[in-house]
Amino acid sequence: MEPTVHDVPEADRYEIRVGDRVLGLAAYERQGTSTVVFTHTETDPSADVPKLGSTLVRAALDDVRAHGRSVVPRCSFVKGWIDRHPEYADLVAAHEQ
Repeated sequence: MEPTVHDVPEADRYEIRVGDRVLGLAAYERQGTSTVVFTHTETDPSADVPKLGSTLVRAALDDVRAHGRSVVPRCSFVKGWIDRHPEYADLVAAHEQ
């Protein structure tokens, strides 16, 4: 079964799951209606799923893009991921660049 990523706004986070099992999360805070501040990312080290964090962050950023929002990558994992994937750099809020 492939992991799926969902926004869980009532918990202020994106979750990556396999079935009912949460394998990781990317926590965020909203700044107004147009900016998502990523504050923390974690994955279950016992999950036997390659590139779990990368899958989570890519899906979260794709969702942010689909909603026309920008990001502030305060989480070092999200920041590093964007640095390694320059095609996502345009999502970073102008005042953060």
